[in-house]
Amino acid sequence: MESFSANSARSFIGRNVNLHLKDGAVIVNVQLTKLHKGVGKNNNLIEYSLSGNHKATRVPLRNIAWAEMLNINLMKIPS
Repeated sequence: MESFSANSARSFIGRNVNLHLKDGAVIVNVQLTKLHKGVGKNNNLIEYSLSGNHKATRVPLRNIAWAEMLNINLMKIPS
């Protein structure tokens, strides 16, 4: 199984995802906003914000096991 890399993270920028971390935790329904390249091989950070919130949080890319893309249309309640 391939690890979650900068190339795969780049394809999720601007989309709503669930981030599955290597320790078993899941960060639910966040929008990936930026990929920050760090100095060295394993210092990349992924920046995300919660739905409806503009404050961004960063997590090291090496801590993410995989990302699950969400279909936001299924979550919207029709009026």
